[in-house]
Amino acid sequence: MADAPSRNGERVDSTRLQDLALGYWKSAALMSAVDLGIFTAISRGASDVPAIARTVDLSPTNAERLVTVLRALDLIQEHDGRLGNAPDVERFLVEGERDYAGPWILFTRPQWGRWGRLTELLRSRDERVLGMYETLDVEGAREYHRATWSIGVGAGRRFVRQVDLSGRRRILDLGGGSGAYSIVAAQAHPQLEAVVFDLPPVALVTKEFIERAGVGDRVSAFGGDFTRDPLPSGADVVIMASNLPQYSREIIREVIRKAFDALEPGGEMHLIGETLDDDRSGPIGPALWGLAEALFQSTGIAHSESECIASFRAAGFEDVAAAPFVRGTLTRIHGTRPR
Repeated sequence: MADAPSRNGERVDSTRLQDLALGYWKSAALMSAVDLGIFTAISRGASDVPAIARTVDLSPTNAERLVTVLRALDLIQEHDGRLGNAPDVERFLVEGERDYAGPWILFTRPQWGRWGRLTELLRSRDERVLGMYETLDVEGAREYHRATWSIGVGAGRRFVRQVDLSGRRRILDLGGGSGAYSIVAAQAHPQLEAVVFDLPPVALVTKEFIERAGVGDRVSAFGGDFTRDPLPSGADVVIMASNLPQYSREIIREVIRKAFDALEPGGEMHLIGETLDDDRSGPIGPALWGLAEALFQSTGIAHSESECIASFRAAGFEDVAAAPFVRGTLTRIHGTRPR
């Protein structure tokens, strides 16, 4: 392995670069483990490689290969000679449990081919405002939001814990997808009504989630494009969650302005997004979500926290502030329309 002295005299080598180049191997191992039900098998008592192989119907050799990688990734751990899931794996990747997020872990896999064409797509000058959503049909929306629901419900619970909605009456959920935030908020607060405003194919799927949750008397879905269409009025809370990098700076500024105009006086907006640090040096998650928009040739880009705060203030919001939502991943930026 070639190495050379750096400017400060320390030796540098290519290990980090090689690890980055092989990153998709790790993703493939994780996704295969979810496909095969490895973590579920372990949770249900398969505590060594032979037992895992029998439970998920793998050859002993292939089971050993995969388990070795999962242990190296600290997804599986050994205690007193028995294999067990890491705490986050046990909570989120065991099928049948409340917080199972397997669909979310797998949902980007169809994009692997596009990532292989990233150089070509970055050279393209074609742009579509809504990117992948320009051609989204009902079945595509159903598959996509089956994945977002698997983590959105947990995010909705976190939102309800962080934000006092006890005095609020009506939520407008922009691009709410599965409706997870609105559904959880309505379940927690019987006085609340909510409208999920999303593209027409998505809104049809949102209604399915609403009906399954049993809140159809207070939560509804309305089809439209919030980047172009007027927003429904009468809300005293606006939520826009986990879709920030899908849009350009200009669109985000305009949507925040439209939300301000649609809110009742004294109402509040919460933008929950994958924000960069103000110097745009990270975190890596928000940066990658911005880059992913190149796969679908959208106008979206990663936004910094300070850019979003400036857009809130330019729209007229008061008491604008940012709070960590999921540290290193999501920030909740919020402000109030003056009375």
